[in-house]
Amino acid sequence: MSALIVIDVQNDFCSGGALAVPDGDAVVAPINELMSGFDAVILTQDWHPAGHSSFASQHPGKEPLDSIEMPYGPQVLWPDHCIQGTRGAAFHPALNLDPADLILRKGYRRDIDSYSAFFENDHATPTGLDGYLRSRGIDTVTLTGLAYDFCVFYSAIDAARLGYDVTVLSAATRGIDVGGSLAAARSAMQEAGIELI
Repeated sequence: MSALIVIDVQNDFCSGGALAVPDGDAVVAPINELMSGFDAVILTQDWHPAGHSSFASQHPGKEPLDSIEMPYGPQVLWPDHCIQGTRGAAFHPALNLDPADLILRKGYRRDIDSYSAFFENDHATPTGLDGYLRSRGIDTVTLTGLAYDFCVFYSAIDAARLGYDVTVLSAATRGIDVGGSLAAARSAMQEAGIELI
C-alpha cells in the first residue's frame, strides 16, 4: 500500500507569501495529477501559533535565516509564517484537497518547531503520522511539496528511518537553499537509500 505525502503546500510558501519558496507554485499542478495514483493521500500543514519560538521576531537582534541553539538543537529562524487561521497558513487555492484522507498539522507547539511530518524537531516527539500509516497498512511513501531541503527532506529521512520505502519526486517539490542546504539534503537522502526521481 502506498501513500502520497504532500508537504506544506500553503500560501506562505508560495509566491507572495511570508516565506516564499522560489517557484513554489509550480508544485501544485503535478501534485494534483499524482493524487489518484495512491492508496492514500496525506497533506501536512504548517500551523504555528503567533509568537512561535522559531520566528526571528521572537529573538531580539536576530534576522530571518540566522541560526540559534534551542533546547532540542540548532534552529534556523524564520520570518513569521503559517500562523494559525491566517490566509498564509491556508493551502494553496489550486491544490485539490478533496482526495486527502488526512490533513496533519505540525509546528503548533510554541516552543518547538516541526519540519518533519513524523517528528517534532527534537526527533523524538511523534506527530502520529507513523501510527496512522501503519494502521492503514501503508509501507511505501512518496513525498512532494515544500520545501525540498527542509520539511520534505526531514520527512523523507524520518520515513526511511522508520522503515518505509521512500521516494521524493523532484518535479513536485522546490527548495529554499540556505547555505548549501539543497545539495546537503540531496546527498543525505541518497545516503539514506531514498529514491530521488
